[in-house]
Amino acid sequence: MTLVRRRFLEALALMPAVLLAAPARAGALPLSFDELYSGVSPLGLIFSDKLKEARGKSVVMQGFMAPPLKAEAKFFVLTQQPMALCPFCSSDADWPDNIVVVYLNYPQTFVQSNAPIRVTGLLEVGSWRDPETGFLSLVRLVGASFRTV
Repeated sequence: MTLVRRRFLEALALMPAVLLAAPARAGALPLSFDELYSGVSPLGLIFSDKLKEARGKSVVMQGFMAPPLKAEAKFFVLTQQPMALCPFCSSDADWPDNIVVVYLNYPQTFVQSNAPIRVTGLLEVGSWRDPETGFLSLVRLVGASFRTV
């Protein structure tokens, strides 16, 4: 009986690691930063075919959380590489090609900017300015959740 209980407790201890390794939503389409844009025109970045096809679908991306404006908020910026400062943009033409704005379902405490994370959410594409913050975005994940990798 002690051996069975010990194995059960060992399996229970491993469960959080298994849960963290799984995407937040089954069937989410993997999307990388390199797949967001297909080029640049005089007017700015050109959305890739994969990005346009994934619009409105659940996607999963991996990256890093840029330092947030406050410790708990409902949004953050997902970056391809760790960043020391939060990347704010003034116009579509200035938009970096290696960031995505992530809107969460509820405020969460954020992780360190050098910790890799996996984010799953519904993909929105196109220029949009957040009425509350004034933050401009071209690509967003909404209704999102994240986990450390």
